[in-house]
Amino acid sequence: MTVSQALVGSVGWLTLNRPDKLNSLTRDMVEQMTATLKAWRDDAAVRVVALTGTGRAFCAGADLKQGNAELQPGDKDSLDIIVEFFDTLRNFPKPVIVAVNGLALAGGMEIVLSCDIVLAAESARFGDAHSNFGVFPGGGGAALLPRKVPDNVARYLLFTGDSLGAAEMKTYGFVNEVLPDAGLAERAQALADKLAGKSPLVLARMKRVAAGANDKTTAEAIRHELLELRDHKRSYDIQEGLRAFAEKRKPQFRGY
Repeated sequence: MTVSQALVGSVGWLTLNRPDKLNSLTRDMVEQMTATLKAWRDDAAVRVVALTGTGRAFCAGADLKQGNAELQPGDKDSLDIIVEFFDTLRNFPKPVIVAVNGLALAGGMEIVLSCDIVLAAESARFGDAHSNFGVFPGGGGAALLPRKVPDNVARYLLFTGDSLGAAEMKTYGFVNEVLPDAGLAERAQALADKLAGKSPLVLARMKRVAAGANDKTTAEAIRHELLELRDHKRSYDIQEGLRAFAEKRKPQFRGY
């Protein structure tokens, strides 16, 4: 399989498995990931999602050698497929951790841009790379990169097509943790397990407010937070959390 999936505890793993092609994305791979994410979105057994790759690359972007098959009226073209995938990933209601095991270029870096927490192997490198082949981003590269790193760094990566190492990208706030290559998956699982023990409802609501905060005024963002809090005060999870605190035990959250 070019994309493998596995449930480890409460963590759903998606692994790009096309190492001989640097995990470059085909239409089938993108459709597989979209379908899996949609299934996991409503599956209470999956509380956190983790993405990674096999071989020396996380993902080198779209497979530029794959042409569009002849389309029939009403069929989705490659851009439709890409837009649906990135919309599903960016708007996924549960925490998404990406464990970047190597090169993350073009669409690969756009996947990273769409995740919540970025863990990177020491050997990982990040670059936009679209300009190297006269290709324009379609997964948020030009739109989102300036929101994640300083503007001049974003323009450097976009215009030159060059890549930067994990340690340097951490200094810009793009990467959360840089890890030895051999310890990447273990750390990703440990962090995902930690998040899986939190209230799914709290994390979903936090993610929703944080995702929209930069597009609102401070007053609007705070109002959004207070509206979410008003709803949350009616939840089982907040009552369970308070009971557990009073009883000095670990809470057992249910996500409602």
